[in-house]
Amino acid sequence: MSNSLLFSPFQIKSLSLKNRFVMAPMTRSQSPDGVPTADVASYYERRAAGEVGLILSEGTVIDRPAASNDKNIPRFHGEKSLAGWKKVIDAVHQSGGKMAPQIWHMGLMKPHQSGWLPEAPFEGPAEMSLTDIETTIEAYAQAALDAKTLGFDTVEVHGAHGYLVDQFFWEGMNKRTDIYGGKTISARNRFAVDVITAIRGKVGEDFPIIIRLSQWKQQQFEARIAPSPKEMEEWLLPLSEAGVDIFHCSQRRFWEPEFEGSDLNFAGWAKKITGKATITVGSIGLDGGDFIQSFKGEGAKAGPLDEIERRLHRGDFDLVAVGRALLSDPQWTKKIREERFGELKGFSKEHLAVLT
Repeated sequence: MSNSLLFSPFQIKSLSLKNRFVMAPMTRSQSPDGVPTADVASYYERRAAGEVGLILSEGTVIDRPAASNDKNIPRFHGEKSLAGWKKVIDAVHQSGGKMAPQIWHMGLMKPHQSGWLPEAPFEGPAEMSLTDIETTIEAYAQAALDAKTLGFDTVEVHGAHGYLVDQFFWEGMNKRTDIYGGKTISARNRFAVDVITAIRGKVGEDFPIIIRLSQWKQQQFEARIAPSPKEMEEWLLPLSEAGVDIFHCSQRRFWEPEFEGSDLNFAGWAKKITGKATITVGSIGLDGGDFIQSFKGEGAKAGPLDEIERRLHRGDFDLVAVGRALLSDPQWTKKIREERFGELKGFSKEHLAVLT
């Protein structure tokens, strides 16, 4: 495996990675009052020591009163929280890793099951004022600048899964009649384009910007922003022109084609349309919990590494994000490189409750 293209280096702007594996963002809710702890730093440091090429943090919220519905989701603002993230990135760097925070605003959400409410919760179909939007865009940009200042290697904007940025994309939620709404994705794109433009203005040209996108939503798995390649062009090209360097294309299953008539997945289409680097993700390393079959290619529907490798060689995408497998096993990447398949730990829902 050490000779696999998956373990070849990757460079984009100031970001230099030792391999193509990315730790996908996974919410942990283990930061009391929004402050990352020493346990959080150790959790990410273990993945860096386990040879993950790029770590993407759990979603970490920007400086807006209703950005989060969970008090234990980490913040990416405020002296205490930023000090906690400084310890995280220093620990990751000490173990040879690279990392980006995923900056996030949840948007319109149901209250958390704990009953906790943010300072200014969204209640009902609230519509942000233009002043709210302007302030929120600035909060994204400031979070990205803080990431660069703290020493993070890149930044990811969470624009997927039915959260705020995606709520602007999605006709199912965006019913605005002003400049941030409209019947086409070209019109509804404006908020995200303005966010990326503002971030680029803060961080400069050499600091890579990643955006995570999805067709599916937590609110509706069958939702689609772009039902056709033409509409995907209208969606992605303005984001690319605004300054996105890497498109992180979230699918529930990476091997599923995005459109009829081609086996390209979402990441493959994003790279074809924009020419920019892409990350693929979706059930990589999982086959009903049977990792060994998945990596030996014994009929694993969840996509053995030879299928990932085939698509990577074909140029469909540049990086491969792994979620639950890395959540359960910090040494997953290193074990794959050393072909220690028998030592891989299967994912269990119990792992969600602890920082393994």
